Amino acid sequence: MIYGLIVGVILWGFNLYFRIKYYLHMMQLEMYDNEKYQNWIRSNKSKTTTRKTGILVAVTAVATTIYLFNPYNIFIFIGIWVVSSFYSLEFIKMENKKPLVFTNRAKRLFAGTIIASVLDLLLVVFLVKAIAGPTYYIPISIFILSLSIYFSSYYLIIGNWIVLPIEKSINLKFYKKAYNKVRNIEDLTTIGITGSYGKTSTKFITSKILAQKYKTIHTPDSYNTPMGISKFINEDLKDENRVFVAELGAEKLGEIKEVAKLVNPKIGIITAIGPSHLKTFKSIENIMKTKYELIKELPADGTAIFNYDNEYVKKLADKTYRNKILYGIESKEDVDIYADNIRTTPKGSTFKLHIKDKGTVECRTKLLGKHNILNILAGVAAAYAMDMTLVQISSGIDKIESVEHRLQLIDPGTGVYVIDDAFNSNPKGAEAALEVLKDFNEGNKIIVTPGMVELGKLQDDENFNFGEKIAEVCDEVILVGKRQTKPIYEGLKNKEFNMEKVHTVKDLKEAQELISDIVKVNDVILFENDLPDTYSE
Repeated sequence: MIYGLIVGVILWGFNLYFRIKYYLHMMQLEMYDNEKYQNWIRSNKSKTTTRKTGILVAVTAVATTIYLFNPYNIFIFIGIWVVSSFYSLEFIKMENKKPLVFTNRAKRLFAGTIIASVLDLLLVVFLVKAIAGPTYYIPISIFILSLSIYFSSYYLIIGNWIVLPIEKSINLKFYKKAYNKVRNIEDLTTIGITGSYGKTSTKFITSKILAQKYKTIHTPDSYNTPMGISKFINEDLKDENRVFVAELGAEKLGEIKEVAKLVNPKIGIITAIGPSHLKTFKSIENIMKTKYELIKELPADGTAIFNYDNEYVKKLADKTYRNKILYGIESKEDVDIYADNIRTTPKGSTFKLHIKDKGTVECRTKLLGKHNILNILAGVAAAYAMDMTLVQISSGIDKIESVEHRLQLIDPGTGVYVIDDAFNSNPKGAEAALEVLKDFNEGNKIIVTPGMVELGKLQDDENFNFGEKIAEVCDEVILVGKRQTKPIYEGLKNKEFNMEKVHTVKDLKEAQELISDIVKVNDVILFENDLPDTYSE
């Protein structure tokens, strides 16, 4: 009997190990947030309570029921369990775009989850043995363990609870260290940047312009959470730095306030407000309140910078009575900084920059699209607040490079251009990407997109509108994922687009295989958005 139990436990542990590792990856992608992880579980039943684990439970249930009414050789039961368990193994070779990184936090959570599962195992075996007796406890225990494999995604939540006190203590330590370091560097000016979209590009742009006069450093990629920024400050911010440009991200009320308190901004920039992350914020009003937390955290002599072309940011600017700088393209009469004579080409843009009290200067940039001119104006506003000259500013603009996966033009030398805008699509960004695509006059215009997500109740309408706009620009359309791209499909149909030129594929790999069949020299391909590993139809 005991050998049968040992075999059962070994198989249970083997099966569970790969599942816990996979779910750990999903928890990591969801920023170790139990609420977000539970939302992922609810939205991904095909990846959690799978068909194969369902069969494992069903087969074990039948074998256990028969055993209870007519006990048979326990090794026959174990044999059934062995075959069913091997059949249910699924996550050994799961491939993802962004791999699991075994950071110290991930290791602690993995250990906490293993502890939770082992405690569950011991509890099941001892309780069942005490209740069912020596004859029946092994099959009943193994049946319950098969249920624990079926619901194994929830072990990560328990593991997260176990390590939570440790994580809070560690996070607070790093946060306080970073908090003090920012304040102890002499003559350091921090510029905080937030917005529904455009903040990462604006961060890189602002840093490049300010670097023409100051020793400047910025947070990398999308480091925009308290812990990510704390890590960067503790490890990379130096005493010789004079400007620190930080991107501040949030998905709920109060999160901008927390990270703004950390970085101690003297200048705050709000790039734009729109329906991104509307699913978690619930309303545009909540997004506006959250982004404005940055402005509230500025000191009395600080400077608030607003994109006056954005209707929601304009409302926030109009209620602000501290020192402020307004920028825009459409609102020339009301702003301090604007651009006109804008000429966009597939290779970049030129424009005339106007700065209050400083004059005008002709500028050129490698960046694509009119919306990137707005991002440049935000950086110019920061430079204006830092008393830089027109020559320094225009020189910085000329040196700006495109940001990876954000309207990045790629020429692989094959005669086919690729526009990589795969980072994180939103309605305004998608519209801007199509405007850029329209500038290409030779060959077919091909778009590859899974549509836009995290737009809450506006998601279907925005994707329908996106489909209508695609119909006006593109010659071939590749939709990634049948269900989530259905509104785009309907939008294309509504505009009487040639539906024979619309292709629906299940994933990016299949899209790339299709591209190789339809693309020709002089064609241009736009990759618009790339859904994260956690997203599933």
